[in-house]
Amino acid sequence: LCLNETKKDQIVATIKAIEPVFGAINLEDIESPKVLEISEELEKSLSIPVFHDDRHGTSVVALAALLNSLKLVKKQLNAIKIVIAGAGSAGYGIAKLLVAAGCRNIVVTDSDGAIYRGRTKNMNKYKTELAKITNPKKQKGTIYDVMKNADVFIGVSGKKNLINGKTIKEMKKNPIIFALTNPDPEIEPKVAKSAGAKIIATGSYLYPNKVNNALVFPHLMRVILDRKIRKITPKLLISTAKAIARTVPEKDFHYNNIMPDMYDKRIQKNISRALIHVAST
Repeated sequence: LCLNETKKDQIVATIKAIEPVFGAINLEDIESPKVLEISEELEKSLSIPVFHDDRHGTSVVALAALLNSLKLVKKQLNAIKIVIAGAGSAGYGIAKLLVAAGCRNIVVTDSDGAIYRGRTKNMNKYKTELAKITNPKKQKGTIYDVMKNADVFIGVSGKKNLINGKTIKEMKKNPIIFALTNPDPEIEPKVAKSAGAKIIATGSYLYPNKVNNALVFPHLMRVILDRKIRKITPKLLISTAKAIARTVPEKDFHYNNIMPDMYDKRIQKNISRALIHVAST
């Protein structure tokens, strides 16, 4: 449903009004932070789940890709440093889910650099929330400053060529690069590879390792409807990410193939199986 409306209160009122004929709601193509405010209000008032493609879908596919990448480079989620470029809906969702999954050292950056507890410039309630649960060392400075000694870069910044080869060379051994901005990633894969990136993924179908939320939404929403799940929870999202990650056949699993094909029918089956015992409250 396309709404001829941009005001938050009117969008919320419309969705509340149509709730009785739907089993779930998916929010898409609404700017941040407005969409986070809409999602938050709807989650409190609706009796059906509210899925946000940028926040939930992107966070799940990023976690799935990261779990498989870490297996290949033999690193643990709770022992690595991750830098996320972008503090909009996708960056917010990814950071929250990675914390819930056990990551202890995440630094989120926006156009003003690292987000840290006590920062006052260009902040909103969602960035303030991130400041409380990320950046434990209160690192400050530009993205280039905080990328030093990072294990993983996740780009959802919307900015082409945000980082360069020199940045990657200053990361830890076997760096993982997820440049997910479409259509032009934060760094071209060939540049990242020549700089020493061990695993490179993008959100584009022009390159190997496609980390795109199209791997999540249709499959997960089908399971949500089939199982009459009432709420999107971190546990549900983490279970979904793990189900997607293990869909890649062992014989095909390598540095240039960390994610299943979006048309792989096993994704649907694996998510359904994974969510049988996942509580929706």
